[in-house]
Amino acid sequence: MQTRRLWTYALTFSCIAGFIIIVLNQFQDQLVFYITPTDALQKYNSNPSKSKFRLGGLVLEHSVAQIPSSPEIQFVITDLITDILVKYEGSLPDLFREGHSVVVEGFVKPVDEEIRAKEEGILGNSSTLGVSEKARSLGCYFEAVEVLAKHDEKYMPAEVASAIEKNKKLIEEEKSREGAVMNGGDSGHASTVKA
Repeated sequence: MQTRRLWTYALTFSCIAGFIIIVLNQFQDQLVFYITPTDALQKYNSNPSKSKFRLGGLVLEHSVAQIPSSPEIQFVITDLITDILVKYEGSLPDLFREGHSVVVEGFVKPVDEEIRAKEEGILGNSSTLGVSEKARSLGCYFEAVEVLAKHDEKYMPAEVASAIEKNKKLIEEEKSREGAVMNGGDSGHASTVKA
């Protein structure tokens, strides 16, 4: 009787542990973190099968374009280092603005030459094409299934906000180094060149 009870407990414990492991593995596959465009491209390039992300950053000024005769809207999200083109079909939230933060959920997808030629034909010489040229030159784009702008206009996840602040500091340091190099090479002249 005692042995039978021990086997029952062991079997019950094993079943519960197996169920918990299966649930946690499934949950991990569904888990989506806030990441920046730079992080998204690095993760996508290292493992293209894991392409679902919740991307956060700033909407690049003058990058929003409504595709003629299509429900598709394109815009560029930046973390000040990397720009990525976002394609979204649907209506944007009221708080969506250029120059403000946004979070989009979706998938990174590769751009083939057929898509690139079609877009260039549709957009023509639009000024939007020039502004987002850096993002369009990437070999991929972000297909958003949801655009999140649910709080006030200054909402940004902490992870994304800290990454953007870090990138601002890196850009400032790079500019100051370039300025020092340019000023250092100008040793005998009274005027200096601004970076």
